[in-house]
Amino acid sequence: MTTFPAGRKTRQAVLPQQPALESARADTPGSRDETARGHFADKRGTGRGHGRGETDGRGTRARRRHAEQAENRGGDAPRTRTGSGSHRVFVLSRDGLPLMPCHPARARALLARGRAAVAHRTPFTIRLKDRRRSEAEVSGVELRIDPGSRSAGFALTETRRQTSPDGRTVTVRRGLVAIELRHRGPQIHQAMVRRAGYRRRRRSALRYRPPRFLNRVRPPDWLAPSLRHRVDSVCSVVTRLRRYAPVVEIHIEENSFDIPALSAAEKTGALVGHARSRVRAGESCAYCGASGVPLNLDHIRARARGGTDRSANLLLACVPCNQEKAARSVEEFLAHRPERLAAVLSRLRSSLTDSAAMNATKARLLLLLEETNLPVRCWPASLTSANRATAGLAKSHTLDALCVGPVGSGANDTVVRAASPVYVFAATGRGSYARTTPDRYGFPRLLRPRRKRHHGFASGDLVRATVLKGRWTGVWTGRVSARSTGRHSVATPFGRFNASHEHLRLLQRADGFTYAWRGEDERVE
Repeated sequence: MTTFPAGRKTRQAVLPQQPALESARADTPGSRDETARGHFADKRGTGRGHGRGETDGRGTRARRRHAEQAENRGGDAPRTRTGSGSHRVFVLSRDGLPLMPCHPARARALLARGRAAVAHRTPFTIRLKDRRRSEAEVSGVELRIDPGSRSAGFALTETRRQTSPDGRTVTVRRGLVAIELRHRGPQIHQAMVRRAGYRRRRRSALRYRPPRFLNRVRPPDWLAPSLRHRVDSVCSVVTRLRRYAPVVEIHIEENSFDIPALSAAEKTGALVGHARSRVRAGESCAYCGASGVPLNLDHIRARARGGTDRSANLLLACVPCNQEKAARSVEEFLAHRPERLAAVLSRLRSSLTDSAAMNATKARLLLLLEETNLPVRCWPASLTSANRATAGLAKSHTLDALCVGPVGSGANDTVVRAASPVYVFAATGRGSYARTTPDRYGFPRLLRPRRKRHHGFASGDLVRATVLKGRWTGVWTGRVSARSTGRHSVATPFGRFNASHEHLRLLQRADGFTYAWRGEDERVE
């Protein structure tokens, strides 16, 4: 199901944005607004202008607030407060080269006047018709990355030197674009486990065939598919951002985890891997509370469901409870005993899978980023935490990416702007290579078509459907699931319906991601 924000009977060609605030002067070719270098007030009062009180005869609200703060502190340097601003829109020149991102209102004004055209819908990008890269002022932006095991944060920022109300020069960082990338590593891992189970079942059900592990040669830099996906998806987003924005340098947070130190307290010695029946004095079954009976070593999360032999996943259970639970989840087994379930879940500790994944992918990610021929700088996580605390920001991947690297050398240098809302890129893949659909035992059940594109559409394409009659009458925007019959399924935020390919218009080809927006609560109250 798509998360593209389209409404009922919408004919809007661009993403919904805030009302325009810029004046007509910002539309002149010599203005610096198209390069996101500041918006000048139009003193003639044309257009909607500044009807919300952004400027007046005494200056901006921010200047008055800083002056009042400095006066209350006895003339000290004003303390910069971090706020949020509109998510910038990507801009391409006439020759297809990236320019500085602009304000959403500026993009709407350019589209309305015919000076720009929509080049890409997700992420939304416009292309100027009357300006080349050589004619524009492009200072460049920094790309900051906060990698993670399940998701990663990206922030396009610009650093400025500005003068405070008391005359001091400070360095500030402004966030222009914020992106959260959600990996699908767990889904890939589950698919690999399921495939291994199918193969193991076929070897034992038909005829015995020994495993071929010794026949498979892996290169020295081999990574598991779920780990390789994390690296490739980050590099894919970096490549895409370089195509839409003038990135001049890359800053990345470097994390290192000491796995032996984290797991030293969880070693179980000779008990690991053994489920021996025994009776312990004072011990009782963790599921039913029975004591004085033989107890087995049971896995809270069954090995068949990906559980490990770590002590955090082991407890003592009586033989009847152990057999009754089998491979079921503990939430399902103890659903009628909430007190016991809470006690068992409190024994669980955080898994080291995410820490191991970060250690395994760190070197490969840095190597691929260096191949971009851009300056790549690594910064410790402690610096990110200090910058986030100074700016008063909450904890999230996107805000951590905004705070990666030093802001400046001065005491008052800080982050003053966080982009909001946040783009959410969710990795979905480009389909499966399987030519058959298996049953629950792993045997082929039906054949899949070799062609992924039917009647000009492939699953995942962004389309606009025009329904003339019925319950879904109107114009809808969503993702399509292509079918060989030509009657495709269109998923919208309000539901799914079927439509003929003749009533669909292609907006954008599937690129392996789905896109959505989310808010950013950047301030810690």
